[in-house]
Amino acid sequence: MRRGELDDLVAFATIARTRSFTRAAAELGLSPSALSHTMRELESRLGVRLLARTTRSVAATAAGERLLNSLEPALKEVETGLAALSDWRGIPSGNIKLTTFRFAAQTVLASVLPKFLLDHPMVSVEVVIEGRLNDLVNDGYDAGIRFGEAVERDMVAVRIGPDLRTVVVGSSAYFERHPRPQTPADLDVHNCVNYRFLGSGALIPWEFERDGKEVRARPKGQLIVNDEELAVATVIAGNGLGYMLEENALPHLATGRLVQVLEDWCAPFPGLHLYYPSRHVTPALRALTDALRWKPQRLPSLRTSIPDRASADNVDECP
Repeated sequence: MRRGELDDLVAFATIARTRSFTRAAAELGLSPSALSHTMRELESRLGVRLLARTTRSVAATAAGERLLNSLEPALKEVETGLAALSDWRGIPSGNIKLTTFRFAAQTVLASVLPKFLLDHPMVSVEVVIEGRLNDLVNDGYDAGIRFGEAVERDMVAVRIGPDLRTVVVGSSAYFERHPRPQTPADLDVHNCVNYRFLGSGALIPWEFERDGKEVRARPKGQLIVNDEELAVATVIAGNGLGYMLEENALPHLATGRLVQVLEDWCAPFPGLHLYYPSRHVTPALRALTDALRWKPQRLPSLRTSIPDRASADNVDECP
């Protein structure tokens, strides 16, 4: 087998299983374009079409199904064999320094870390919560947690949460005075609350997608913030429109304090990922990675466990 071909086969199996380049890319910690390029090269080397693609879906061809049926048992055996090596690595111990942002700390770390620390008494974890992206190596971090699309391609990335969406919301009082936007272009005539990255100083763009068309809007407004509570208070008070994580908006949508617009333009994007440099991984970090690894059955409560403190800048904190 050629060097790197096993990775390509794993990529194919993931695409065929998820039936989506976007979901497979998020799971593998790659970009959809890089994954598409990998598949074209694999199909070219094998001389057979493995995936049938349309603008809306992807599925294995007959040849791809046959390959997948052979691959899945073999990949499962490899995974089991690698997991068995943990018996030779000793008891996890030592320190882990982790950088993340508030949304990840509230929705994932708060529910996982307490049990992890009880189960691993010889491991110490330091969590630094801040809005900017850090250079893990230069800043002395062992790992970080960010949205999948923000993780550098040379990092090992492990999914620890479901896909997410950002949504546009305003109050009923605001919409009594202003028409509801029907397209992202309509935001140009609205008063929008914007968020500025502390690290780069740039304003976050409002990103949309529908029918394969991507739009990056940069609406204007009276208020620019880097504080989530001030932003959401301003939107609820009827001063303008906000751009925030759907999970953070849900409590306010449920009470009627906020109303969602442009819903069909708000597409999912890769959720939270734990990432670290592709160097030697300590037993402690490996144990934390296993504890945080995304388990769908663990997260149905995500939407109901978000504190009542929503704002667009939870998205902005993690560029």
